[in-house]
Amino acid sequence: MSLTRYFPSRRPSSEPNRFGRGGLAVVAAVAGVSGVAVIVERVGVRPSRSDNHLVLIFITVGLSIIMRGVMTLIWGKNRMAVPPLTGEEPVRVLGATIMPQALWILLLTAAAIAGLVAFFRHTSMGLAMRGVASNPAAASIVGLRAGRVRAVSFGLAGALGGLAGVLVTPITTLSHDIGVLLGLKGFAAAILGGFGSFPGAILGGLGLGLSESLAAGYLSSAYKDVVAFVVLLVVLFLRPAGLLGTRTAQKL
Repeated sequence: MSLTRYFPSRRPSSEPNRFGRGGLAVVAAVAGVSGVAVIVERVGVRPSRSDNHLVLIFITVGLSIIMRGVMTLIWGKNRMAVPPLTGEEPVRVLGATIMPQALWILLLTAAAIAGLVAFFRHTSMGLAMRGVASNPAAASIVGLRAGRVRAVSFGLAGALGGLAGVLVTPITTLSHDIGVLLGLKGFAAAILGGFGSFPGAILGGLGLGLSESLAAGYLSSAYKDVVAFVVLLVVLFLRPAGLLGTRTAQKL
């Protein structure tokens, strides 16, 4: 006689194991990408010894192309599916059906934003980053080690990138060039909200995401990316400083 008839609850469940593996994946991705970002800053950016933002942008773009080529040689160009952090059973919230991965994106993104706000406002390293970003020469005069601060900045940016990758790739699939379009949209969101404005970056991201969703719903998903950048161009024509940015006067 089978005992499962009397003890049905003894059947093992794979859901806790999946959640445990998902948690380990988040930690590994955040730590791994953060370490790679620190190496990129130390090997590729710091030797340039330039504070020109345009030069640094071109350096990072070139390094990203090199890294994508290396990833192609190692893992190939085939797209790979990544399982979500938890189950795939939809969750109903106020009559709407939402995938669990979308809820994780909302939750962890809100936690990351709150953590960044607290870090930049209430920690010495966060204040040092703001000082170096605002005026590197003045920060060096008062004793701040600009190289160390930039390395920590790259590490923090890499950690956020790793977290974003873990959250987004179960929806978009994984490939060597998946971050190109996402990076462009992140750059567009920063321009749309206004450089130097933390609330502006959040508002710009929400605005681009909303415009993409409306375009996909009322027009076609094929125009989703186009509409986002059209909105960006319109804002740049009408308000070059961004939605919450401030205009700075330049001396001729």
